[in-house]
Amino acid sequence: MISAVIVDDEPKAILGLEWELKKYSDHVKVVKTFSDPEEALKYLSINQPDCLFLDIQMPTIDGFSFLEKLGEHEMAVIITTAYNEYAMKALKNEAIDYLLKPIDTDDLHDTLHKVQKHKDRLDNASKLENILTEFNDRLNHKKIVINADGQMYFLNPDTILYAESDGNYCTIFIEQQPKIVVTKKLKEIHSLLPESNFFRIHNSYVVNLNKIRSYVKNDGYVLLSNNQKIPVARQRKSKFLEKL
Repeated sequence: MISAVIVDDEPKAILGLEWELKKYSDHVKVVKTFSDPEEALKYLSINQPDCLFLDIQMPTIDGFSFLEKLGEHEMAVIITTAYNEYAMKALKNEAIDYLLKPIDTDDLHDTLHKVQKHKDRLDNASKLENILTEFNDRLNHKKIVINADGQMYFLNPDTILYAESDGNYCTIFIEQQPKIVVTKKLKEIHSLLPESNFFRIHNSYVVNLNKIRSYVKNDGYVLLSNNQKIPVARQRKSKFLEKL
């Protein structure tokens, strides 16, 4: 089942697309619709459907600015527009397709086929990641497997400084290596790391205890080996000190 979100400032356009998608109710479910793009951005910061139908011409935020604010994601984006000249720009902005209004049923069918292929690729990548992780565990390797940017990273936990949450995304900071942004919640990343060495000292941070240089009690933060300051939440302070 494909989950879909529709963002369009025209309620009639939303109703029309919803009506068209009902023809594929066995394969597509519209989970949310928005006429306010700001509200859509808030929703998508913590929820990620399989696809996003996005109008280009909106008064407060145009579709391309919306995508810039949305940032990194794995959704299949379909641009909806009444103007053909936006087609090339839509594809350059990594949309998998565009639909001209009024939306043609055959065009929508072809688009949904592309969305399903995109979803299948992501699902297969996730399955492969799980298989490799399990294989890695069986061999008793210390490395963890992270899937990001179309690549699979095999990371030694000892080299990880900390992980930072940003809604549905996490950034992993590694010694003397570029940071890695992944579409996973912090809880999922934390579960991959050795419990003895990593602790969630804040709702937004998991740190490698072996990389802590000092703890500044008065200001409530730790200083890591790379001089990065990470706050310690008050409610986690006692457990954090116990771990140390």
